[in-house]
Amino acid sequence: MASVIEVSNLTKNYGDTCAVDHVSFKVGEGEVFGFLGPNGAGKTTTIRILTGLSRPTGGQAFVLGYDITSEIVTAKRHIGVVPELSNLYDELSAMDNLLFMAGLYGVPRRERKARALDLLRTFGLYERRDSQFRTLSRGMKRALTIAAAMIHNPRLLFLDEPTLGLDVVAARSMRSLIGNLHRQGVTVFLTTHYLEEADLLCDRIAIVVKGRIVKTGTPQTLKAIAQSEPVTEVAFDKAISGMMESLSRSLPGIRIVMVSDSTARFYGGVTTDILDAILNIARDNNVRIDSVSSLKPSLEDAFIKITGLTPTVMAVGKSGGK
Repeated sequence: MASVIEVSNLTKNYGDTCAVDHVSFKVGEGEVFGFLGPNGAGKTTTIRILTGLSRPTGGQAFVLGYDITSEIVTAKRHIGVVPELSNLYDELSAMDNLLFMAGLYGVPRRERKARALDLLRTFGLYERRDSQFRTLSRGMKRALTIAAAMIHNPRLLFLDEPTLGLDVVAARSMRSLIGNLHRQGVTVFLTTHYLEEADLLCDRIAIVVKGRIVKTGTPQTLKAIAQSEPVTEVAFDKAISGMMESLSRSLPGIRIVMVSDSTARFYGGVTTDILDAILNIARDNNVRIDSVSSLKPSLEDAFIKITGLTPTVMAVGKSGGK
């Protein structure tokens, strides 16, 4: 598989802060490649470097064979960029925004309208083609922003947190659109802090923490890392914060991760031994067990094992950090 992105020891410093720390990876043609990590991991900074919006402090990167430090202008003709915040104009209609972006990308004038109409249909926006951008729903705005980045038929699309802030229905629709782009052969570089999203969409994932890639692989290979460790999920009828000290003391060597205030996952050990301890402690605390599940490893489990971080760090929404 030919590589469309090749990165070697890429580094970006902001004063004393290292936002991207000697990162190396390759992205194959036609892949959906995910950069997965919490807010502040360096995901957006990496996209800014690869798309020419920020110069690296050190290292090398080639996008579609072009050196990003000396040939980024040429590379930009073949890439699309969907920033975290939309770059479209509130006062322009959906159609006029696409026509304007087509002009910026150098699409021949005679082809602009046909391409715009085709994208509006593909992204389910044809009926709103004459609506001002400001009047569209958040999901429609996100879809139109992606459509605008596709107006010049790029070989490579950069998506920075594509479903951030969308409701469940809009996020599902957006993931479907990304899947369609993948099937059309477009290479997608995707940043996200949503574990489920990365698992659903990506062919390969790089897990990024504090500017460094700590692991790269397919969702399946990453999940296999946690395969050797049994996972037991127990749901209780009330909050169990008062039981945590007793549980930790009674289950040495077992990692306990709270899923909610009344549900916990127990990593490792023998399920029957874990349940015996839990039953005794629950009885002493007048707490009832609602359900017990033996779980197959998820990307969340792999993330926990690989990084040592809890999923709560991923649940914190982006707030403009790098």
